[in-house]
Amino acid sequence: MTPAWRRYVRPQDFVWLLFFSALAIFSPERHPVMVAALVALGVVQVLEPRLGAIPSVVLKLALCYPLIGYSYGVSSSFYLVLFLPVISAATSFGLLGSTLSSVAASAMYLSFLLFLGPDQEIEDKGELILRVLFLPAVGFLTNQLFRANREEAKKSQAAAEKLAEANRSLEEAEAQMRRADRLAALGQLTAGLAHELRNPLGTLKTSAELLERKVATDNDIAREMAGYITQEVDRMNSLITRFLDFARPRHLRLEKTDLHAMLNRAIERFDREKSGAAASATVFKNYSPDVPPVRIEAELMEHVITNLLSNAAQASPAGAVVTLKTRLAATAEGRMAEIAVIDRGSGIDPKHLENIFNPFFTTKAEGVGLGLAIVSKIVDEHGGQIAVESAWGEGSVFRVYLPVAE
Repeated sequence: MTPAWRRYVRPQDFVWLLFFSALAIFSPERHPVMVAALVALGVVQVLEPRLGAIPSVVLKLALCYPLIGYSYGVSSSFYLVLFLPVISAATSFGLLGSTLSSVAASAMYLSFLLFLGPDQEIEDKGELILRVLFLPAVGFLTNQLFRANREEAKKSQAAAEKLAEANRSLEEAEAQMRRADRLAALGQLTAGLAHELRNPLGTLKTSAELLERKVATDNDIAREMAGYITQEVDRMNSLITRFLDFARPRHLRLEKTDLHAMLNRAIERFDREKSGAAASATVFKNYSPDVPPVRIEAELMEHVITNLLSNAAQASPAGAVVTLKTRLAATAEGRMAEIAVIDRGSGIDPKHLENIFNPFFTTKAEGVGLGLAIVSKIVDEHGGQIAVESAWGEGSVFRVYLPVAE
């Protein structure tokens, strides 16, 4: 960790203090005012980031005046300190500020000509002109260099942001590929297992029904056991059907469909089927009018939306409102219709976010873990995407992206 003192003291501060101390020590003229001005200049230079640009430039110009005045005036070797306010202005105020600071520094330096006596003459007028010309030249060049560095810094920052975005997209693509590989392997396993289980289950159910018909009417226990067998076989058949829905490759019948009409049918289906904790939930529609039709198999997509609405209602308190929102979104794949299912329920534990679309992953006591896996598979088969955002204890947003029918 960076020590606390490093926030207030920079390495270059020691260089500045050493530089101005050396000027005070080795100066041929050691007038007390001149030494005090040098010390004050060093302090202002060190404190410049905390003082601000305008006070620093003004203070430097003010301190340069007595320093040059008490060291031979217009002939002073300390005229070079005038570059400090000029450079500060060039890096802080742009070209206009650099020009004004250069003019002020030049005027200050030339003002010492007023202190020359009637019998005093300038020994080298060419040297005087060069000194004055160097001030605006240094200010202009410093400003150009600073602007070029700032532009390069902006370009570097933009490139870094693009690279970070590309890395995020790559990570998402890798996650989707891993999920697709897992889905393919599990799909093959599930299809084979379901096919092998259905034949013996059919035999079990037939035997149980035959047993129930043949057993004596007064043998209540046998009849009850036969009923249990039939019920459990039906439940297992239903589960196998869901497995096959997940594993079976689909041949989609894509049609140009009005998105909002499909969503309305999904809401009606949800209202008919909702039960338990979700029975009192209501759906609030927030449709965007600029969403164009999409190419989907409407019945399958209704199943997707109904499943997401049911999950959102079950995760919300009784009487909660689930929002169904649409908009036209610009993605890396082009224009897509976005469907957002928003709830203000319990949210999803962050450690589960990566796995919620994996088959057989569930946090429900009686869940199988195929609902969201099937939803993800259907969306993928439509050439779309599904994503989730969730805050633990605050709610979740499931976003489904579908290609529009151009």
